[in-house]
Formats: sequence, C-alpha cells, structure tokens
Amino acid sequence: MLYQIHENNRAWMAPFVNAAHLSYLFLSNPVSPFAYSPFSQRLAAGFELLYRLGKEYEKPRFEIASVMVGNNNVAVTKETVLAKPFCHLLHFKKEWGAVKEPRLKQPRVLLMAPLSGHHATLLRDTVMALLPAHDVYITDWIDAKMVPLSQGEFHLHDYVYYIQEFLHLLAPGLHVISVCQPSVPVLAAVSLMATAKDPDLPRSMTMMGGPIDTRKSPTVVDQLATERDLEWFERTVIHKVPPNYPGHGRRVYPGFVQHFSFIAMNAARHARSYQEFYEHLAQSGGDMVTEHHRRFYDEYNAVLDIPAEFYLETVKIVFQETRLANGTWNVEGKPVRPMDIKSVALLTIEGEWDDITGRGQTKAAHHLCPGIPRAKREHYVVPEVGHFGIFSGRRWYERVCPKIAQFIKAHP
Repeated sequence: MLYQIHENNRAWMAPFVNAAHLSYLFLSNPVSPFAYSPFSQRLAAGFELLYRLGKEYEKPRFEIASVMVGNNNVAVTKETVLAKPFCHLLHFKKEWGAVKEPRLKQPRVLLMAPLSGHHATLLRDTVMALLPAHDVYITDWIDAKMVPLSQGEFHLHDYVYYIQEFLHLLAPGLHVISVCQPSVPVLAAVSLMATAKDPDLPRSMTMMGGPIDTRKSPTVVDQLATERDLEWFERTVIHKVPPNYPGHGRRVYPGFVQHFSFIAMNAARHARSYQEFYEHLAQSGGDMVTEHHRRFYDEYNAVLDIPAEFYLETVKIVFQETRLANGTWNVEGKPVRPMDIKSVALLTIEGEWDDITGRGQTKAAHHLCPGIPRAKREHYVVPEVGHFGIFSGRRWYERVCPKIAQFIKAHP
C-alpha cells in the first residue's frame, strides 16, 4: 500500500517538478530576457532547489569512454559478459589498438558492488582508478522492481552462488575486491570453494568496509538491525511492487524507503549541503560547488529495490546472529569454513571515521582465516575518511587504490 501511495504522489508531483525546472531554465538562460530582471538569479536558485528535491533520479551511467594507460589514451567499452536475472556481470574492455605491451601485465579484477540500495555506478571512482593497471569487471545488480515474478526469488545463498559462478567464469588468476556488504558473501563463497578444493579460487581477496563481524564497534546501522526483531522489519519496510513495473507483486525493500533511511542518518549534513547549493546558485548562478552537489546527489539519490527475502536474510544472518563470525553459517546445508582458505591472499581496509561499518568489523576476517599465511595477510586503516571515502574521492585515488594495486602485484 505504501509503495502505491508513493507512486501516486510521484505522479501527482511530476508536473510541478517539471514546471520548477522549466522556470529555472527560463530565469537563468542568458538568451532569456527574464534572466536579467531583479531577483531572477535568486528565484532561479529556488526553482532549481525545488526541482532537485522533488525529481525522480534515474540510474546513472558509468560514462567511462577512455582511460590513460601510461602515455596512451585507451578507449574503453562496457560489455555484458554474463546476464543473470538479478545481476549483470560487466566488463570494462580496453580497445588496445596499436598499444600492445601493457595488456600482458594487467591482472584481472572482479569488483563486487554492494546490493544495498545504490547502483553499481556509485563505484565509478573505484573503477576509474583501477582501470589503468587492471582488467576490471563489476557486478551490476538489477533493480528488483524490474525483475518479473517468473524469475523466482533471490536469497542470500543465491548471492553466494552468483559469486561462485563469476569466479569460475573469470578464473584463473582473478583478484576479488568487495565493497561493504558483499564482503560477507564473498568470504562465504571462497570458503565453500576452499573446502571443496576448487581449483578456481581467486589469487586474492580485498575487503573494504565489510560487516564481517558487526559486534565490533557497532554503528547506528548495526544497532537498528539488532534492536528490532525480524518480524518488525518484514512488517515495516517490506512492500509489494505496484502494477506499473515488470516486477509487479514482488516483495521488496523499496529504494525510496532506503533513501529516507540514508538521509535520516545524516539529516543535518544533507540539509546544510542543499542550503549551500542554493546560496551558491543564488549568488553566482553556478560554480564548482553546485556542480559537485549535482553530481553527488544524482548518484546518491538514485536507488534500487532489494528482494525482500535477500534483505531479511541479510539482517538475520549477518547482523542479528552474526553467523559468519560465530562459525554457525550453513549455505543450504554446507558449512562456511573460512579456516579452510589457505592459498588466497587477504587485504582488509577500514576507514578511520566510518560510521556505517565500524572499526574492527572488516579486520575480523583475519581472525576467521588463520589458514592464510601471515605473509599473505594485510590490514590497512585509511586515516581521516568515512565509509564512502574508502572507495571514492581524493584519498581513494591517492592512498587506497595504490595500496590495493601494490597488494595485487605482490600476489600474482
């Protein structure tokens, strides 16, 4: 019912939102005579603010057309390597042309994007920094409201099996990088493969801000997951997709509900950001601050629906019962035994100021993997960054990515 109400409100507001955007263009375009009337710039800023607060944010594009490899500008094309019902495996393929020598040196990397509300494009910076020296693949999760009911449900164990299928497809010599939430199923998938003595194990695992053991330095996210029982989550945040989408009738954790939670966690900071956006737009008509705001919120406000069964199982298994950390997780009867991993190198990365995945939660993977030799294990705390700073922004480019590249190079 809530989902349908949201859709009705969105449809009702659409004409007003579009009118606000047209008014902004009318009052700010240099060829418009109204752009030179008194208070036009401040009025335009107000209309643009209303438009951005009320608009529907679509899935962004990666927009990666080329990358510098050494002194060569190499074209990049995005191709779908494997299309699954709930996820597409994408490859950023370099069109080398006459450039031959670097391609022989680039290790293959699988970048596991989280299925936790945002699209894989949130990792655009991550991909851009890795591309010059690596052959990059990424998981592009499908918005659950776009998946017909005929495709069945998607559980946490399905996520683990997807990872294993990707590892087999891209083996041998693969390096896996998981950002936040997928660190748990990645460790489970590799553990099951190690127990089965699967020859397609990756060369290394890099886990960034992953909730391996949420009992350590619990954050607001961890507290919310543990303070309520599973029935509360099912009753409160799970809704059915309305008829105007291919996934009509599918039970999901809607993107708009998640977005409200994202904003509520740092409401004052977001309010200040929008206020600064308005003031800069009103005073100068647009500058680097306003463009940065647009780029960030075009990405941040674009959210997707998550399958209900996957979301509820993640809350229960990862956060409430911490089965991975407790050694009690079984994937359809098969025990998850990280201690069986011996040949896969492990790098864990945490942000000093991370308010989503607390300090020590990702580092816990080392305790769970005693079979990995100490020479193949490393932990890195990124100073003065929060959760998003681990994989995007200046410190990602300057500190984190070089650390990962060095680790991958050390474990070929």
